[in-house]
Amino acid sequence: MSRIAWFHCFSGIAGDMALGALLDAGADETAVRDQLDRLKLPGWTLNVERVQRAGVRATRADVVCEETHTHRKVSEITKLIRGAGLHELVRERALAVFDRLAVAEGRLHGMDPDDVELHEVGSVDAIVDIVGVCAALHALGIDRVYGSPIAQGLGTTNGGSHGELPVPAPATMALLTGVPTYGLDLGMELTTPTGAALISTLAASFGAMPALTPSSIGYGAGSRDLPRRPNVTQVVVGEAGADDTLGKGLAALLLEVNVDDATGEMLAHTIGQLLDAGAHDAWVTPIVMKKGRPAHTVHVLCDPAMSGSIANVLTRETGSLGVRGTRLERWPHARDEAVVDVEGQPIRVKLGAGRVKVEHDDAAAAAWALGLPLREVLSRAEEAGRALR
Repeated sequence: MSRIAWFHCFSGIAGDMALGALLDAGADETAVRDQLDRLKLPGWTLNVERVQRAGVRATRADVVCEETHTHRKVSEITKLIRGAGLHELVRERALAVFDRLAVAEGRLHGMDPDDVELHEVGSVDAIVDIVGVCAALHALGIDRVYGSPIAQGLGTTNGGSHGELPVPAPATMALLTGVPTYGLDLGMELTTPTGAALISTLAASFGAMPALTPSSIGYGAGSRDLPRRPNVTQVVVGEAGADDTLGKGLAALLLEVNVDDATGEMLAHTIGQLLDAGAHDAWVTPIVMKKGRPAHTVHVLCDPAMSGSIANVLTRETGSLGVRGTRLERWPHARDEAVVDVEGQPIRVKLGAGRVKVEHDDAAAAAWALGLPLREVLSRAEEAGRALR
């Protein structure tokens, strides 16, 4: 069964609130600190304490650091995370969050994502918050994340070098495009860009709590009290319900672009690049665009944690000016892989329920080497694969 974390963002969400909620729900603080220490970032400490917010006991995770407003390029942060020796899932989730930040900020400022400099979100406390949340999810064994609609405040906030900015901040709303949100008549920032980046990247979908059997509930405290409500983010952790349709599938993201100026060779190359980048699958369908122009849609199915890197490959190879996406679920069947021998030529095969799938490139190379028709090599390889079952 899948292990789920559902964030209830009724008072918004920030990086420190999400981290506090997960620690409050039972994430091993020592394991989280171990991952954070690997970043080798100087001049910070993580203070974890139990507090009250409007009568609700919560955990406050406060990152105290000497540096607060350093500007860092996304490429610098990515290099830092890749070289830190983090657990693979912690690393990939954190990289996905910063990828999404780069794309959103790039769109906001009209820049290439690789050239984006992150201001407050590039400071030490934000990096620690993001990596810390990913480490806490791993410590809790979370397979999938879900979220409620996101509460927003009102008024203005200090945007640092950008001056006074509206609430919700432009970066926050850019990150929450496509995510259900609503406003509260409170003159303060409830959801920060860091919180928006985390929940919009990691959550498979948004809405009411999915069917699950709760094992722990956590509350992460914000820095101050709110009028008329506790300033906390709630997280509910548990096993997916057996009767829950969502619980039976794996979260996935379908990304698509329409292109009308790509050759068949370019499209084939794009598919290969997407698969090499870690996509579950990629394919092309012919379409007709406005004014009768023949064109193609390039589709790619990927893990939500890899959406940023996969989207970058998609736009780089097709030249598209934008990407659309749909959150969905997939139910992959169990399969095994093996290597069979056809007259001394090794050929990889996938063994599934009632089916043997031969690796085409291996079969084609064997056919060339043996001087046999491809269909003959495929038939022999399938027969050899069936004999292994």
